[in-house]
Amino acid sequence: MQKLELRQNQSQKLSPQQIQFIKLLQLSNSNIESEIKKEIEENPALEENEKNDSLELNNNDNYNYYQKSNNDNSNYSRESNISNIESFRENLLAQLNFLKLDKNQKIIANQIIGTLDNDGYLRRDIESIVDDIAFSENIEFQNNEIENVLLKIQKLEPAGIAARNLEECLLLQINSISDPVKEQVLAKKIISESFKEFKNKKFDLIYQKHDLSKKEINKAFDYIKSLNPKPSGGLEDSNITEFLIPDFIVKKNNNEFDVDLASGNKPLNINKNYFSIYEELKNKKNKDSEAKESFEFVKNKLEKAQWFVEALNQRNNTLLKTMNTIVNIQEKFFDDGDENDLKPMILKDIAEIIKMDISTVSRIVKSKNVQTDYGIFPLRYFFSESTIKKGDDLVSSKVVKNYLLKLIEDEDKSSPYSDDKIEKLLNDKGYNVARRTVAKYREQLDIPVARLRKEY
Repeated sequence: MQKLELRQNQSQKLSPQQIQFIKLLQLSNSNIESEIKKEIEENPALEENEKNDSLELNNNDNYNYYQKSNNDNSNYSRESNISNIESFRENLLAQLNFLKLDKNQKIIANQIIGTLDNDGYLRRDIESIVDDIAFSENIEFQNNEIENVLLKIQKLEPAGIAARNLEECLLLQINSISDPVKEQVLAKKIISESFKEFKNKKFDLIYQKHDLSKKEINKAFDYIKSLNPKPSGGLEDSNITEFLIPDFIVKKNNNEFDVDLASGNKPLNINKNYFSIYEELKNKKNKDSEAKESFEFVKNKLEKAQWFVEALNQRNNTLLKTMNTIVNIQEKFFDDGDENDLKPMILKDIAEIIKMDISTVSRIVKSKNVQTDYGIFPLRYFFSESTIKKGDDLVSSKVVKNYLLKLIEDEDKSSPYSDDKIEKLLNDKGYNVARRTVAKYREQLDIPVARLRKEY
């Protein structure tokens, strides 16, 4: 016999309003505009308006919902921030018109150019390119046909394009010179015969290998260093993007910092016509089913519009509260722009001050940027990855990294500092760091080991 049992338990669930608020909170300024437009298109009860009209229903409930724009005079325009620079791929495709290629060679050339990485290198092997063309064009080519077209592309500008590795890239640039001088000829020989030694800065082995003076060899070294290691020539597709649009603007005014949202959205409120329809249908809803159905539809749209605008206002208030707290803690940095003045700060510090959960602060920080008098910074820039003890005080890891960077910039390049030496110098300065911490910070700063920093 089946036994019926009554159980009672509690569970936490987010309301639709809370879900909408969280969704809006994590959107950046560049995305919130499209979200507002999408909502206006889907909900006829919402409209953008220049005025903030106050409307009331007969039940005396105030339906004055207003999306406040903190910087209506903002000059930010997403369209004006689109770069019109020609990408290196577009540049190469234009140059193909000057080559005498048949139909099949054009197919191969287009495939090779489309396969290039953003830095201009061809890292996909020939066999894979053959398979790619066979799959997309249903044409089978031989490896040597791909190689022949590749050689033609490698003669295009900028020199070094479509190289398969750094060595080939440098050689292509030297080979593009019609009348090379002595140091360029020597540079080509060094790359062809001693590239591994040059890359690992084993200069003494190269000196021994060539029956020339150090001065002549050093001139060849200087020339090699002047070549471009990125064959795309600075026209990488990754740079053909929108410029960074800030979410906040912080300006100093009469010794106080003003924090504003960088949004230039118009006021958002409830459509007047929908209030009239709501009132009209409210009196007719009990007369017939069609009127009742229409009333429920209009009521639903009005409620959704109310939730959306309230969520937007809550988002803006939360963003401003968070940014103001960051400015208060990092006031010295916003005053002088010196990274060494950044105080140790973690998400928990902000969460405790604004009385919100750490996850909420994390959503705000994740994708937001602020414009200051010293440039545009991501909000995460102001938070410490870790803290280092200096005497009885704690300092941000950024301060230690800056000092480490200065030590390496000022070091004698003929005898660069080892990690052990840097550890000792940092400890002498009062920073309590271990050698493994020095190695970690050095790697984060993209600084090679001492052996690779050595210069001839």
